[in-house]
Amino acid sequence: MSDMTTADSSGMQSTLAKWVPRAEPVVIPLAALLMGLLVFSVFLLFVGKSPFQFYGLIYKAGFSSGFSWQNTLSRVAPLLFAGLCVALPARLGLVVIGGEGAIVLGGLAAAILGALMAPAPAMLGFAVMVLGAALAGGLWIGTVGWLRYARGVNETIASLLMAYIAIALMNHLVEGPFRDPASLNKPSTLPLPDALRVGDMPIGIDVHWGFAVGVIACITAWVLMDRTTIGFAARIAGDNVRAAQVQGLPVGKLIVGFTALGGAMAGLAGFFEVTAIHGSANGSLISGYGYTGILVAFLARHNPLAIIPVAILLAGFEASSGLVQRRMDLPDATILVMQGIVFVVLLFSETLYGKLAIFNPKTPEERA
Repeated sequence: MSDMTTADSSGMQSTLAKWVPRAEPVVIPLAALLMGLLVFSVFLLFVGKSPFQFYGLIYKAGFSSGFSWQNTLSRVAPLLFAGLCVALPARLGLVVIGGEGAIVLGGLAAAILGALMAPAPAMLGFAVMVLGAALAGGLWIGTVGWLRYARGVNETIASLLMAYIAIALMNHLVEGPFRDPASLNKPSTLPLPDALRVGDMPIGIDVHWGFAVGVIACITAWVLMDRTTIGFAARIAGDNVRAAQVQGLPVGKLIVGFTALGGAMAGLAGFFEVTAIHGSANGSLISGYGYTGILVAFLARHNPLAIIPVAILLAGFEASSGLVQRRMDLPDATILVMQGIVFVVLLFSETLYGKLAIFNPKTPEERA
């Protein structure tokens, strides 16, 4: 009897030693999120506002009703694509934070090509617009990968600087060569014809098809990274570039390929923003989704599947900014302050991985 009890105990301990470490990538980001919200609550108390009212308004505006969910889900698509723009290169150890530039250029390319393809059949027009948006974003961020591999340029700084260049380029083209003469107060490209606008999904609330495509993109990215030899090679290169080169892996092609793929995802975010929301390219494309995507990817630990719930959560935060502003007399940027605090706490939590004993239990063999 004693031997059976000992064997059962040993088996349970071995199981815990196997499964508890897998909880670490979930528990630490969640704890960082809660701690960031707690720190932000202290900030609210400091400025004389109620944290309970603030978070209650977030729930009311983002998640409490069908209309709230409509506001939230309509903002999810660009966050899904922007999160992938960060997460895919991160598997190779690259920190790309310039997805905003790829979103802007992807939207601009979609708007220009859409206006040119107006006389063509709608299916052909959509195909050209999608390809153009993905290509614009892919080339822009892929260049960052090439600079990193071929010239040793830091990808974080390069992607951020190129985002500013992309925004300046978009402003120049929209206000100059591609400006619609009828857009007087707000410079824009020619409006897209109705046949080239993306409609809503038949789910009872007004949410465009970008949400469904973004979810499919996340699932496909997970399959690519976790269930294919290319994804395995990328993870090897991300863990140890020198070991990957010794094994004969094409590190350069992997770096350029995955940064370009991430950029293509951001370009698709711009495509849906133009075709489903704005109807043309203008200053509204510069909305900060690319930067929020950084927080999405880090909270999700660069897991494409985890990006989906994280993007929905942060979209709910952003959907509540207007209500918070009206009810609590707070600036519209208050949500951005909250996101910034959460991101700082999240970066600090990165130092905890592998150091907490609770997530690294020893097996009976190790204790012996």
